[in-house]
Amino acid sequence: MTELYPYSDYKESGVDWIGAIPLHWGKAQLRRFVAIVNGGTPTPGPENWGGAVAWATPVDLNAVDGGVIETTARTLTHQGLVSGSAAVPARAVLLSTRAPIGYSAVTAGRMAFNQGCKGLVPRDELVADYLLFLVQAAKVELVRRGQGTTFLELSTGALGSTAVSIPPTSEQVVIAKFLDRETAEIDAFIADQEELIGLLAERRAATISHAVTKGLDPTVPMKGSGVDWLGHVPATWRILNARRVFAQRNEQGMADDVQLAASQEFGVIPQARYTELTGYRVTAVLKGFEILKHVEPGDFVISMRSFQGGLEYSKHAGKISSAYVMLTPQLELNDEYFGYLFKSKGYISALRATSNLVRDGQAMRFSNFAQVSIPVPPLEEQSRIAAALETQTSDIDAMITDAKKAIALSRERRAALISAAVTGKIDVREHGAVA
Repeated sequence: MTELYPYSDYKESGVDWIGAIPLHWGKAQLRRFVAIVNGGTPTPGPENWGGAVAWATPVDLNAVDGGVIETTARTLTHQGLVSGSAAVPARAVLLSTRAPIGYSAVTAGRMAFNQGCKGLVPRDELVADYLLFLVQAAKVELVRRGQGTTFLELSTGALGSTAVSIPPTSEQVVIAKFLDRETAEIDAFIADQEELIGLLAERRAATISHAVTKGLDPTVPMKGSGVDWLGHVPATWRILNARRVFAQRNEQGMADDVQLAASQEFGVIPQARYTELTGYRVTAVLKGFEILKHVEPGDFVISMRSFQGGLEYSKHAGKISSAYVMLTPQLELNDEYFGYLFKSKGYISALRATSNLVRDGQAMRFSNFAQVSIPVPPLEEQSRIAAALETQTSDIDAMITDAKKAIALSRERRAALISAAVTGKIDVREHGAVA
């Protein structure tokens, strides 16, 4: 990017989040430059829904945050719009003002919206594209102005009284064009990194699935497993019913012994509302349960209420809620191998197929686990597979971490660039119109 410099002359704005602004810029409350429209949600009657009027929510804004919103998940009829909502014209800015505060987008056409959003219709002195960047730059200030205990909400008054910096209209156009071009490049880089993360995640999953079901040596003799999700496996492997490999542990602890069950990832535990989690090898702190189950090192943990990401391996003793089943090994085995097996896509699919979780909310039970036959390689081979996967997945995880860091830095740079441009810290007048 071309090197950028500040303006030659500045004045104090008197506003913390803005700081000094160019001498020829103005500063005023946002309500001076926009009409603020409050949204709403019609009653559930069929006469109000499924019509031709797009109806935005914070979820819709999140999907296009900082861009243009053209379509929405739900639509209203004219009756629904008149009876319970409001609309803004094309080239207005929609801003989420609760759950959470700060998603924003320019409307491509006339659009209604719910009470979690507000519509900002720019007056003649304000360009819609500049307004969009302006509210992005002001996000921290807008969140600070939110009030509420259950969730923060930005009132019409608090939004309208937010001080903003406004250059001449012609300069707004130049700044918006400059930011459009520069942020597009950053967004393209972020999209590339997100695609890379997706490919790496697929590669990681495929690496695990292949190793835990086919082994490491492609030249060994194979045999049919007789199990659909496994297919052919190395000839030396045993296929056993899960009940022969693991038993259910039912020991219970006292309610005040709310200690931890630490695991490798805890893919299912984060779905539970009663846990607090920290780190990659996380700690689950369980609150409000009178019956707790005892967990021993080497146990595996399965959620009885939902099943999102496979079984979890516990490396430490502790207590866990009765919402989970503890599985204790009945054979000498390599914990890490089975940790990978139980997180593999094929196994997860097989286990989910034993329940009616999707259809009727049935809780997952030990009886579901016992229905799935699993591979049991020779112990030494289990260890070799686990060691190989530790190395291979660590390399992939490092690449994923690097990509995530690159995304985070790019987003920080994007936000800093927008803030600098709309508060006048950099002079882009010579660069905004560049093709």
